[in-house]
Amino acid sequence: MQLIVATRNAHKTREIQRILGPAFTVSDLSAHPKIPDIRETGKSFEENAILKAVGASRHLPGLIVADDSGLEVDALGGVPGIFSARYAGENATDKENIEKLLGELVRTRADETKRSARFRCVIALARQGELLGTFEGIVEGTIVERARGLHGFGYDPIFVPRGFEETFAELPGEVKDTISHRAKAVRRLTARLAALKVTD
Repeated sequence: MQLIVATRNAHKTREIQRILGPAFTVSDLSAHPKIPDIRETGKSFEENAILKAVGASRHLPGLIVADDSGLEVDALGGVPGIFSARYAGENATDKENIEKLLGELVRTRADETKRSARFRCVIALARQGELLGTFEGIVEGTIVERARGLHGFGYDPIFVPRGFEETFAELPGEVKDTISHRAKAVRRLTARLAALKVTD
C-alpha cells in the first residue's frame, strides 16, 4: 500500500516508514515541490493534522496522511504543545528549541518532581479532499536537565519515557518505534487502512 505523508520533514517520513514496515511504501511532499505549504492555523494537534492531510489530498491522488505532534510539559502549562517545532522562533533548530525549554524550566524552578510531560501525536488520513479518520497516540514521561543521546530528532534528547531511564535519543530506534506516541498513532492508523483495503 502506498501512502504520501503531507510533510517535508525527512526524519518524520523515515520514522513512519520504519513503523509501518515493508508492506507500505511511504513518500512525502519533497517529491512534489509545486504543492504549497499548508499553514498550521488550527488550535490543536488534531485540527492541524486535518488541515494538512485534507489540504494535500486536494492536490494529490491516493491516500494522504499528516502527522501533527509535539511535547506538552506540565510545569509550563502544556507548552510548547502545538508550537513545539517553532518554540524558539519560526525557523528554530532542535537545539534552540531544547535550550529554550530547559531555560524555561530553570526559570520556573521546576525540580525533578515537576518535570512530567508527554509527547502527543495525531495522524489524519484523507483522500480526494475527504477526511477518513484521525488517530491519536500519547506517551508519558519526564524532562531531564540536559540533552542526552544522538538518535532521534526534536525534543528526543530531553524526554525519558515512563518505565525507562534512557531518553528517546539514547534508545535504539527499534525500541522507540514500538513505544512512541507516533508508533501508537500509526498502529491505530494501520487498523483503519486494513479496513479500507477490505472495503475498497
